[in-house]
Amino acid sequence: MEMTGLQIFKYTPAAKKLPKSNCKECGCPTCMVYSLKLAKQQIDIDKCPYVCEELRQNYSQSIKHPQKTIKIGDLKIGGENVLFRHEKTFINPTALAVIVDCSKSDYAEKIKEICEFEYTHVGQTFGVDLVILINTDNKTELSFQAGRQCSSVYENNGLSHYSLSFVPRNDINVLTIEQLQQLSLNIFEEQDFKTTKNYLIETRVKAILEKDESCSAPVCVVMKNDDIYSQCARAGFYLCKYANMLIFEEFDKDLLSTLITLRHNIFTDPQKTLQVDSGLYKYNNPDENSIIFMTTNFALTYFAVANELENLDIPAYLIIVPADGMSVLTAWSAQTFTPEIVSKFLDELDIKNKIKTRKIIIPGLVSDMIEELNAQCPDFEFVEGTKDASDIGKFVKKIINSNKVISQ
Repeated sequence: MEMTGLQIFKYTPAAKKLPKSNCKECGCPTCMVYSLKLAKQQIDIDKCPYVCEELRQNYSQSIKHPQKTIKIGDLKIGGENVLFRHEKTFINPTALAVIVDCSKSDYAEKIKEICEFEYTHVGQTFGVDLVILINTDNKTELSFQAGRQCSSVYENNGLSHYSLSFVPRNDINVLTIEQLQQLSLNIFEEQDFKTTKNYLIETRVKAILEKDESCSAPVCVVMKNDDIYSQCARAGFYLCKYANMLIFEEFDKDLLSTLITLRHNIFTDPQKTLQVDSGLYKYNNPDENSIIFMTTNFALTYFAVANELENLDIPAYLIIVPADGMSVLTAWSAQTFTPEIVSKFLDELDIKNKIKTRKIIIPGLVSDMIEELNAQCPDFEFVEGTKDASDIGKFVKKIINSNKVISQ
């Protein structure tokens, strides 16, 4: 594991109370600052002329990257340095690849279908990362170009390249199986689940904890082509622990969409909040009398609510309040979603003069805020909404059917 600043500091003259303590010869004001910078690799270890050999050896071992990073165009595979996401973060999302057999008559149509596949999740669009061609022998008419050319791979390895007559996305790559095998990847054909699971875990543990160079190559699992539900369950586990790439023999949109959703959740940096821009969002061409909803700027909350509002048959507004990217309950607990903040933001948006509607629907999870909100924002009346975004449609229909007015 990487050494911390305090672990490094123990070896410095200041920690040992030697004559050269905090001498500033390294360019830092103190040995502690030097140690902290060294831990973050922001300074060269040799900047300190008094560094001991024991620290040099331990530090050299600690910064040794446990897993290689392999690049295929813009796609990065591997490069992980922790076993668990909460320790720091996972770096490069597990790549999803599909094999296309060029000996089959419909291979070109299959490539086109794969390249054009797109799946949108929380505002981002994803697809297959890599197409792997097999049985390309005697295909003199083969000419492929899918998005950007993998120039770095081809130039470094002397590989030929293929081009397609269409350019569906700029983030997908096409390689032959022979080209893939030339890369420094550990290609493992899936066996039974237990064997494959144990192999992935043991290989990652050796790479991360023991920094075993024989286990430093990113691991690619070639999935068995069997029952789609069993395949999805196994692939989901391998994605979490610890496949760097999953290779499928058949293209299945539902399977890939499920894995993309899981992958996005697993490879989200836990140290960064997912948030969207605060402001006033419009759905279905609202006018000054349309219904108004409100929530925080946590990305997952926003997209869940936005999806429901887009599917409503009525026009609506959504006010996204700045809350440091926190979910509704978390923001309320952390005092980043308060009546005072809401009041100030409504003034900034000038809602009172832009929209005639005076009733604002807030998440049901924070209905306890309603009395304070009404007192803090006397120009508006706050209404308790649903606890789950999925219930918004039913909530609105119920109000409409009961002839309750929520847009005045």
